[in-house]
This record gives sequence, C-alpha cells and structure tokens, in this order.
Amino acid sequence: MKIKSKQQIIEHFISGNKPDQFIGVENEKFLFKKKSNERADYSDLLKIFNFFTSKFNWEPIKEDENIIGLKKNGKMITLEPGNQIELSGSQLSNIHEVCSESYEFQEKLNLACENFDLKTLSVGFDPFSSIDKIPNNPKKRYRVMTKEMPKNGSLSLEMMYQTAGTQINIDYKNEEDFKKKFKVASYLTPISIALFSNSAIKENKFSGYLSYRSKVWQNTSRAGLPEIFLEEMSYEKYADFVLNYPLLFYQKNNEYLFPDGKTYSDLIKQDEADKSNLELHLSTIFTEVRLKSYIEIRSLDACEWDCHCAGPAFLIGLLYGNLNETYEIINKWKKKDILEAYFNSPSKGFSTEIEGKSILDWSEIFLKLSKEGLKSRNQLNSKKNNEEIYLKNVNSMITKKSTKAEDSLKNLNQ
Repeated sequence: MKIKSKQQIIEHFISGNKPDQFIGVENEKFLFKKKSNERADYSDLLKIFNFFTSKFNWEPIKEDENIIGLKKNGKMITLEPGNQIELSGSQLSNIHEVCSESYEFQEKLNLACENFDLKTLSVGFDPFSSIDKIPNNPKKRYRVMTKEMPKNGSLSLEMMYQTAGTQINIDYKNEEDFKKKFKVASYLTPISIALFSNSAIKENKFSGYLSYRSKVWQNTSRAGLPEIFLEEMSYEKYADFVLNYPLLFYQKNNEYLFPDGKTYSDLIKQDEADKSNLELHLSTIFTEVRLKSYIEIRSLDACEWDCHCAGPAFLIGLLYGNLNETYEIINKWKKKDILEAYFNSPSKGFSTEIEGKSILDWSEIFLKLSKEGLKSRNQLNSKKNNEEIYLKNVNSMITKKSTKAEDSLKNLNQ
C-alpha cells in the first residue's frame, strides 16, 4: 500500500487502538562458547536454529539462502548483529503467561546449548569480549547498519554488537490512553535504567557505569530520549516526528538503499513510500520509547531468571494497573529534571535525583503503586497468586539498596 500523506501514518497509529490490553516482551541474550567465553558465531547459531526446527518444530526465516531467524505460533527467534539471540514473544494477557513463555524458551535454549558446548548469559553488556573479537552474521540489514550507524553516534557499534536488553510492548485503548502511557513510559526512563541496571562490567573490569548499556545507547545514532517525548504527545505529533526523522535506509526491489540525508517526508514526495518502508522506518528509530502500532519501552538491561519477569511486572502494574495515579505524579515533574536524571542514571543509579528525591525513593513509591495495580488486575495463576509475585526481586533490590549491577561488582571484586 502506498503512503501518500501524513494522515495515513496517523491511521497506522490508530490501527493500534485495542479494547483489550496485551503484553509482548522481547528478550535478548548473549551466547558464548562454554570453555573459552568467546562469543558464539553464526555457525553456532545455525546449530541452535536447526536444533529448534528438528526438535521443537520451529520454522526457519530466510534471507536469500541464509537462515536469520525462526517463527512459531506468533513468536520469533531472531539474530542481533553480534549473534545475540532474541525471543520476540506472543501477545499475552498477563505476566504469568509472559514468564511461562520466557522460561520455556530458556529451557529449550539451555538444552540446545548443552548439545553444542555453548552457554547463555542475560546481562545488558558483554562482560568479556572486546568489540574486535565479536563475529558478525550475513543478515543484510546489519551490514548496512554497521556502515551507517557510526556516522552519528560514537558508540553505535558497541550498541549493535555488545548490548542486550528487555523490551516491553504495551497496547493503548485510544489516543487519550496512548498520550498518558507514552508520557509515563518516557518520564519513567531514568527509573527503569537505574532500577534494572545490569551492565557494570566491560572486558572483565568495572565500566564506570552501573548500566553501561544505557550509556552506550545515549551515544548511539538515532537513539536517546528526545525532549519532544516529554511533552504532550499525540498521533499527529508523532507522525510529524516520523516524517521529519532522517531515514537510516530503505528497501526497493529487495535491496537496501542509502537515503543521503532524506527524511520519510522526502520519500513520500518521491512517491516511494509504502507501508513496508514505513514499518522499516519506525523500527529504525531507536529511542528509549517508541511508537509503532503499540508502545515499545526499551530502557531495561537484560537480566537473568531471578529478575527476568520483574521489569515487565513493575511497568505493567503502573501502565495497565495504576496509570492515572502514576500519571498524576510524573505530570508534575519538569522536563529538564527528567533529562538530567536520564543522563545521570547510568552512572549514579539509585542516587540519581528527580525533583529532590533519589531514584531509590521514587522506586519505593512506584513499587507500591505497581503492587496495587497488579492486585487490581487480579490476574491469577494456577496457584491463585496474582502478578505481584514477580515484584519480589524489585522489593529485594530496594530493601537492600543494591541493584543487579552493584551485586555483580561485589562478585567481581571478590
């Protein structure tokens, strides 16, 4: 379908309006060779993919003759640039289902890794490898990005090859609901960074940051927390943002083309805009929060199983369970304070301040609201527990005033 006007982009966002609110979580993991701690290469990933197709009936996704991912029942397993592996989960109704899906994937991935002398690690930044030691893969998009991304972000290649995160995808009921959720998600970015920091180690040493992954993203092309996101957003305002945002690349006749500074608006004027390259453009805006036909929250470091479900549970409790009360709090905050906290949070963590309170104090306030929100959702598992059970890790971090990143540093120094 051709895109000829801003209104069609607005209609793309309107198509995301849903009466029912689902949850989608994307989890990225590193794969290493078990004995050497060297990163897995593409041949290792092919073994994993073939294991999943033969043992668990996943279907290959191919680009030309190369397998670049797998799909099954609305889920996808895909390759990141440095052969990190990502599960993009189904649209699910509650955190119980999200955790069950993630746990099942981890179990099967562990089984595959045991067969090929590999191991997984869920942290925000590769703690072992220098960037020159990380193997790539034949996915065409990443070849283009490797060439283009460093032009406007000094740490863009580190982002591509050395980071892993957890992304949370949430729905909106209508434009008013979207406006609140987008603003809350954007304003909570420094808290998400600090609370779920898990990337303090780089090349076996303290990086100087609790979330080095976030520091990297702050110095990555096409990323960050634009000031406009801290204003009142609307479908039209986001469409204007998309129209005026430079293209990273676009596809024509199955080839990637370089835009030479063109924006999506220029593509419309050239009569080359269509739904496919609109979706491609939306997926190459790498901001901390972004809009497709759902809201994607991208500020959390990857985490091992003990805190794996905590981030999604914390944010769903606020955004689905207790949105109005959360919005009332953040709506009083000043933009400049949020931006300052955003840049401070990767290094200062819990001690970062917003409006005169530390993020540790704010985390305690929002944890209480999240618990109330999850309780009000009343989504029960087979043991009659609601989704609050997944906040135990958050409660523990706040009580002991220590994040996963700080715990890793204690272990590093022992």
